[in-house]
Amino acid sequence: MTEAVVQPTLRLGLVGSPNSGKTTLFNALTGLRAKVGNYPGVTVERREGTARLDGQTVRVIDLPGTYGLEPMSPDEAVVSRVLAGEVADVAPPDALVVTVDACAISRSLGFVAELINQDLPTCLVLTMTDELQARGGKLDLDRLRAALGIPVLGVVGHRGIGLDFLRQLLARPSAWERPPIPPPRDAEERHAWCESVLERVLLRAPGRDSWTEQIDRVVLHPLGGTALFIAVMVLFFQLIFAWATPAMDAIDAGMNVLASGVRAALPPGLLADFLSDGLIAGVGSVVIFLPQITLLFGLLYLLEDVGYMARAAFVVDRLMARIGLEGRAFVALLSSYACAIPGIMAARTVPSPRQRLVTILVAPLMTCSARLPVYALLIAAFVPNTTVLGGLLGLQGLVLLGLYLLGAVTALMAAALLSRFVVGHASLPFVLELPPYRMPRFRLWIGQVWGAASSFLRRAGTIILLVSIVLWGLLTYPRVEAPAGASQVEANRYALEHSAAGSLGRAIEPAIAPLGFDWKIGVGLVASLAAREVIVATLAQVYAASEEDGTSLRNAIREDVDPRSGERVFTPASVASLLIFFVFALQCMSTLAVMRRETNSWRWPAFAFAYLFGLAYGASFLTYRIVSAFTA
Repeated sequence: MTEAVVQPTLRLGLVGSPNSGKTTLFNALTGLRAKVGNYPGVTVERREGTARLDGQTVRVIDLPGTYGLEPMSPDEAVVSRVLAGEVADVAPPDALVVTVDACAISRSLGFVAELINQDLPTCLVLTMTDELQARGGKLDLDRLRAALGIPVLGVVGHRGIGLDFLRQLLARPSAWERPPIPPPRDAEERHAWCESVLERVLLRAPGRDSWTEQIDRVVLHPLGGTALFIAVMVLFFQLIFAWATPAMDAIDAGMNVLASGVRAALPPGLLADFLSDGLIAGVGSVVIFLPQITLLFGLLYLLEDVGYMARAAFVVDRLMARIGLEGRAFVALLSSYACAIPGIMAARTVPSPRQRLVTILVAPLMTCSARLPVYALLIAAFVPNTTVLGGLLGLQGLVLLGLYLLGAVTALMAAALLSRFVVGHASLPFVLELPPYRMPRFRLWIGQVWGAASSFLRRAGTIILLVSIVLWGLLTYPRVEAPAGASQVEANRYALEHSAAGSLGRAIEPAIAPLGFDWKIGVGLVASLAAREVIVATLAQVYAASEEDGTSLRNAIREDVDPRSGERVFTPASVASLLIFFVFALQCMSTLAVMRRETNSWRWPAFAFAYLFGLAYGASFLTYRIVSAFTA
C-alpha cells in the first residue's frame, strides 16, 4: 500500500508598518477578529490564522508592525528573528505579503526594498487605495510592478475590494515574479533608488487631509488639546454609569429571581444552597457588571478607531517626557485599562530597556476592567445618585473618574521615582505617525466590543466560577451547630464565622482592622488574589449565606451591622479605604506571571507586589483615619 504524502502547509508572512492596514487584511483573509487599533503598537506578538485559498490551506502569520528590519524595540525584533529563522518554535515564512498604506508609499519604499532583499517570494499589497483617490492622489500600479519586479495589488480591506484577486495571487507564491536586479542594500543608494521609483509611479501625490488638519489644530494644541482630553475623559465615565445602570438593575433583578426560583423548586439542603448561594450569587454578582464592561470597551474602541487615541498619546508625551517615559509607554499604559497583562506585553514597543521596565512596573496601577465591578458595587451602594454643577454631571461618575485618575497620576509619579532612583533614566526619540481621522466600521467595532464582552463572560465562567465553587465549600464547611435559642439569622452568621473561610478571615482580621476592614472583607481580599473582581463574588456568597431575604448585594452591604458592636460594617471611612486599597494593590497572580516572563526574573514581580501592597496599605490606613475624623 502506498503511503499518502502529507504536503507541508504554505506559510505567508504578513509584514507592514503600524497603521498600514495589515491586521485588517489579516482578519479579512482568515476570518479571525484580531484586535485592530488606530494607533501604533497594537500588534505586539505574532498572530497566526488559517485561510483557504484556491482549495489549499495556508497559514497567515501576522507579524508586529515595524518600520524596518533594524529593530529599535523587542516587538520589532520579532520580525527580524522570524524572517531569519531564529525563533525556535516558529518556522520562517515561505513568502512575504507586504502591506503599505497607499497614501504613505513615499515613506515605505525603503522598507519594501529591505524585504525584497530577503530573497523570498514577495508581493506588495497597497491598502486604503480609496483614501488615496479621495485625497486626489494617483499611483500607476503597472509601473510600480515593473519597477519593483514583484506582484503589486491594491485593496480596500474593510470593504472587501480587491480581496478575491488577492486570494488568487496568494495561493501560488511560487509563480510570483522576482526582481531581476534586487534593490540596493547600501543606505544612500537605496534612498536614490526609492526617489527614482517614486518619480515614475507616483503620478500625483495625495493632498493633505484638510479635515484632519483642521481638527488637529484643536486636538493637538498644547492647551486646547489638553482641555479636550480632560473633557473626553469626564464624558467617558459619566456615560459608563448613566447608560449602564438600567441594564445592570435588570440583570440584578433577574439573578435574584433566578436564585429565588431555584430555592422554590428544590427542597432545602446543600444542593439548593450550592446553586443559589454558590453559583448564582457568586457568578451572577459579577455578570451584572457586563453592561459597564461593554460600555467601557465600546467607548475605548470607538476612540481608537476614529483616530483620537494616537492624538492622546501625542498630547501626553510632553508630560511623559518629564517623568522619564515617552508616548509609546502611554500606549502600553492605555492598554492596561483593559487588563494589565496586554499592557505589560505592549511595553515591548518601548525601545529603551529601562523605560520598558518602568512601564511594566507601573502598568498595574492603571485601572483595569477587573477593578470596575468593585468600584461600581461600592459607588452604587454608598455614593448618592445625585448631580452636581447644576445637574450637569453625576456624582457617581465623578467618583469613578477620580479613582481612575488617582491610579493614572500615581502611575506617573511612581514612574518618575523609579526612573530616577531605581532603574535610571534613558530616553530615545519618540516617533509617532498620526493616522487620518476615519469613520469607524460598524461591523468591525461590534466585533471588537463583542470580543471584550465575551472575554469578560469567559472569565466569569472559568476563574470566577471555579473560585465561587471553592469559596462555597470554604464558607459551608465545617458545619457547626449554633447555640440553642439562636434565631435563623443568628445561626447562619454563627455557622459562617466558624467555617473554614470565616476562620481564615478572623485570623487576618487584626492585620486589616486598622484599615477599617472586618473578617468578611478579609476573606474577599484573599480570594481576590486570583482576580480582583472575585471579591464581589465572595461578598455575594458571604451575604447570601448569612441572610435569607433575597436582598441585593448592594443593599446587603449597605445595611450590614456588626453584631458585636452594633455598628455598620461598611462606613464612609471603610468604603473609602477599600476603594483606595483596590486602586493601588496588585491582586492578580496572572499579572505577576506575565511580569516574570517579560523581565525573565522573579525579582521585579516581587518588587512590584511589595511596593504596591505597601502603597495600598499605607494609603488605605491614612484614608480610613482621615475620613473617620471628618465623619465622626
